[in-house]
Amino acid sequence: APESLMQALEDLDYLAALDDDGNLSEVGIIMSEFPLDPQLAKALIASCEFDCVEEMVSLAAMLTASPCFVPPSTHLEEAVALRRRALLHPNGDHFTLINIFNAFQQREHGQDAGDEGWCRKHGVGVEGLRLAGTVRTELLEVMRRIELPVSPPAFGSDTNALNIQRALISGYFLKVARDIDGSGNYVMLTHKHVAHLAPACGYLLRPPPRRLPPWVLYHEFTISQDNCLRVVSEIQPQMLVELAPQYYLSNLPPSEGRDLLMELREKLVVVEDAPAGPE
Repeated sequence: APESLMQALEDLDYLAALDDDGNLSEVGIIMSEFPLDPQLAKALIASCEFDCVEEMVSLAAMLTASPCFVPPSTHLEEAVALRRRALLHPNGDHFTLINIFNAFQQREHGQDAGDEGWCRKHGVGVEGLRLAGTVRTELLEVMRRIELPVSPPAFGSDTNALNIQRALISGYFLKVARDIDGSGNYVMLTHKHVAHLAPACGYLLRPPPRRLPPWVLYHEFTISQDNCLRVVSEIQPQMLVELAPQYYLSNLPPSEGRDLLMELREKLVVVEDAPAGPE
């Protein structure tokens, strides 16, 4: 539909993939080298700037090969849920996917090579994880061919976690939602639709007391099936204001979330414009 095409072009413009004439920009040309959707390609390119390439390549591969979770047999549901809980990362689903990929790779290349039993016990699909490994190799080959820098792995450090969040926001600022009442009713900033976290979301699988994040970045949203946000991680609105284009924030439909972001933006501008103190 024409509306969908216009929306796609607008999104590419926000991602800095188009120049003033509507042609692919330098960033857009690099993005087009990757067999990924534009937002994921932009996040992967941003990971070069934020020194978290190893982690973002693994995440991109997992998101491309997803879903990695498979429903366990009814009589094993509780046991699988407990084991899967051990793989949950406190920073959200994107980080959990990296956790799962790393854990599988260690087994795949260790003494337990091809351990399908481990996958069954944790309710993850062995074929999907092997496909993710193949996709990851292909993405790294593209990065080396176009001479993008590949930073060494640093998963697990606080700095690395912040850098992954920065890279994700750089590509997925269009997919942010805010919990408006503290009970999991998430309003998506771009079109004010209210959605909920998917049942498989890590924030819902944690033992009580659960804390639902006030602001989230999500990978996808399905209104036709269950009105749920899938693959969700908490973000700080300050980081969104710092990394999202100013004109994107200004063009958001009116909402309390937009007002909060604009307030943060004004404070940031005041700080940026403040004269530097004497050295």
